[in-house]
Amino acid sequence: MDSVRAPGPVDKAVDILQALAVAPLDLAALQAATGLPRATAHRLAVHLEGHHLVRRDAQGRFCLGFGLIGLGRAAQAAFPLADLARPALVALRDATGESVQLFVRDGEARRCVVSLQSDHALQWIVPDGALLPLEVGSAGKILRGDAAGGVAESVEEREAGVASVSAAVLDTSGAVIAAVSVSGPLERLSRTPARRFGAAVRSAADEVTRHLGR
Repeated sequence: MDSVRAPGPVDKAVDILQALAVAPLDLAALQAATGLPRATAHRLAVHLEGHHLVRRDAQGRFCLGFGLIGLGRAAQAAFPLADLARPALVALRDATGESVQLFVRDGEARRCVVSLQSDHALQWIVPDGALLPLEVGSAGKILRGDAAGGVAESVEEREAGVASVSAAVLDTSGAVIAAVSVSGPLERLSRTPARRFGAAVRSAADEVTRHLGR
């Protein structure tokens, strides 16, 4: 019989960082968000603070530390796809007037590595670095390889009132390595977002693919 591995210190520390990525938290709220015992949550948060991965704000709440900024920049520098894709993503955002994202697969989830917001007052915001489910959403379909023709759409799969359409970015071997997405309110993207923006999203993804092959 397979055994279930109990969460180790690293898992618990990651839980703390992910909770603080949502909002600053005092100890009681941090304990509630992570499900950790109070003493464990405090001990790990203080250890992370010692490494500058967690800090205290003016109210004494735990929040993400400045040390993560350097780590994030190093990770971005080691992943040039984001910078390579940005011009095509900016052009797509300007052409559609909607929010644009670039997702890559991260284990059994999908990570947003570029997020460009629309200028509309009513918009769908996906933060840079957000980790979202792989099993829902048009980008998830692309990254799972479940999209015929390299384009997929999603209507209210993850959030009510939100639609999206995504297209595949391929490496030189033809494997899917990323998904370019346009997302926004259903009232603008409609229930057939691929019909509205599919060609534009596919064109942007193809442009990124071409740059990768150079």
